[in-house]
Amino acid sequence: MSESNQIDISKLHHIVLRETENDPIQEIEPNFYRELSEFIGNLKKQEFDGIESKIKDALIVMATELTSLLIEIRLNKISKSEKIEFENLLDEEKFIVDSEEEKNERKEMILSATVNGKSKFLESLSQNHKTKTVVIRFLKEVDEIVGADLERYGPFKTEDIATIPYENAQALISKNVATKVRWED
Repeated sequence: MSESNQIDISKLHHIVLRETENDPIQEIEPNFYRELSEFIGNLKKQEFDGIESKIKDALIVMATELTSLLIEIRLNKISKSEKIEFENLLDEEKFIVDSEEEKNERKEMILSATVNGKSKFLESLSQNHKTKTVVIRFLKEVDEIVGADLERYGPFKTEDIATIPYENAQALISKNVATKVRWED
């Protein structure tokens, strides 16, 4: 990207404004979110004193809020649209839309199984979900546990990373003993 096209707060504001003023999803450069991430990341790395530090912090807050607003506006347009305009969606937005489609498919699968008397399928689905594994990072020490799959896990120290059944992971996460680790492909 040429120097004159680099992301800055003014360009970000212009893109958000253009998105709010138009009904269809607007075309944005394919690397927009990555370049925006670099812009915000570089801002965060800079060290200033006094008023410059306050200005930098205000720019970071503004960029973060504009980014959040842009994503919300674009996703809202997608959700209200009869036909999704995939040609103007960025890869990161397609990633979000894909998860929404999977959610809808799962909802239909549960509804269909329920109203069609497929209780064994629902039981199998439930058991598979309880025992599917999740990667977590421990925030506190934890003694050995017996997982939903009846396997033994642990003991764990603070900052240990482990793969354990979903049901157990959720219990630990809800008690602030662990946090989910997201592995990106």
